[in-house]
Amino acid sequence: MLTAHLRRTPARAAAAVCACLASVIIAGTQSPASAPQFRDVPGEALEDQRPDFGRMLRRQAETDRRWRAASAGYMQMEKITYRGVPGDLEVPAFVFQPLGTRGPRAHAAIVWVHENIRGHLYEHYIPYIREATARGFVVIAPEYRGSVGYGRRFYDAIDYGGAEVNDVVAAAGVLALRYPVVDPSRIGIIGWSHGGLITLLSVFRSPGTFKAAAAMVPVTNLFHRLARKGVERQRRAMDPQNRFGGSPWERPEAYLDRSPLFHVDRLQVPLLVHVAENDDDVTIDESMQLVDALRARKPSLADIKIYRNPLGAHNFDRRVSPGSWQPENTPDQTDSWERVWAFLESQLMAYN
Repeated sequence: MLTAHLRRTPARAAAAVCACLASVIIAGTQSPASAPQFRDVPGEALEDQRPDFGRMLRRQAETDRRWRAASAGYMQMEKITYRGVPGDLEVPAFVFQPLGTRGPRAHAAIVWVHENIRGHLYEHYIPYIREATARGFVVIAPEYRGSVGYGRRFYDAIDYGGAEVNDVVAAAGVLALRYPVVDPSRIGIIGWSHGGLITLLSVFRSPGTFKAAAAMVPVTNLFHRLARKGVERQRRAMDPQNRFGGSPWERPEAYLDRSPLFHVDRLQVPLLVHVAENDDDVTIDESMQLVDALRARKPSLADIKIYRNPLGAHNFDRRVSPGSWQPENTPDQTDSWERVWAFLESQLMAYN
C-alpha cells in the first residue's frame, strides 16, 4: 500500500515521505536522552495526562456564555447536538445565522472547523464569524469528538483523522436537514491547522458534500510531523486509544490514510490554501509538500498563497484583541481574510 501511494505522489512529496519515515524509524529507536525533543507550540495542544473534567465543563459553559454575548446584535446563535454516525456520540455544534434571513434555500453556508487536537470553538473566531454572517453565510461550527468541555466519554473518543472527520462531514447534512434557509448545494468548509487537516480529509473522502474548501496552515503529513516533534509523545497525544494500531513503522498505511498529502488526487472542488514561511508548528517544509503536490496534480483547483514571515507565524490570521475581539489587522492578516472572503463568496455565490 505504501508503494502504491508513492507511485501516485509527485516526486518531491514521495522523497519527503521516504525521508520522514526513515526519520520516524530512527527517532523511535533512539534512547530517551537522544530522541528529538517536542516543542510546545500553540497550533496543536497535547493531551493533558490528568484532565480535570469538571473544570473543562465550567470553562465550556463560560465560553458558551461569551459566544452568546458576542452574538447579540450581530447574528443569531444556538447550540445544538447531532450524531456524526447513527447510534454514535452526540456531537455539539454552534450554529450562527444572519439576523435577517432571506427565505428558503437563499443562503450559502460554511462548516467552520476549529484547530487543535484538544480544542473547541475559540473566542478568537468571534470577529470572523460575525463577518461571515454579515456577508449572508450560515455557519455551523462542530465540536468534533475529542474537543474539550463535554465530559470524559467525548474526550476519550478522540480519533485523529478518523471519526472526527465523519463528525465534521455530518455537520453539512445537519445544515441541509434542519435549516431550510440553507442551500445544500452551496456549502463550503474552512479550517485551521488540525482543522485544516480535517477540512482536507473531508473534501477528499466525501466528494459532493462541499462546493469549496479553505485549508489554512493545514497539517498534511503525519510522518513529517512525528519525525520533527518527537514520535512517542506526539503519537500519544494524537492517538491515545491506539486507533492507528501502532507506531508509523508498524502501521504506515494508517498514517498514510490520515495524511492529506497522499490524497490530493481525490480533490474535486476549488481549494484555497494559505501557509506561512515562518510557521513554528506546521513548518514550511511540511507545507511545501502539499503545495508542490497540489500544483503538480490539481493546478486548476488549487489557489495557494505563501506568506513571507507574517507577524504571528502559525497564528498570523487569527490574532485578535481579547478585550474587544477585534482583529489586529496586520497587512498579512488583512490580506489573508480578504482572499478568504473573495474565494468563499465567488465559489458559494453568497448573495444568490
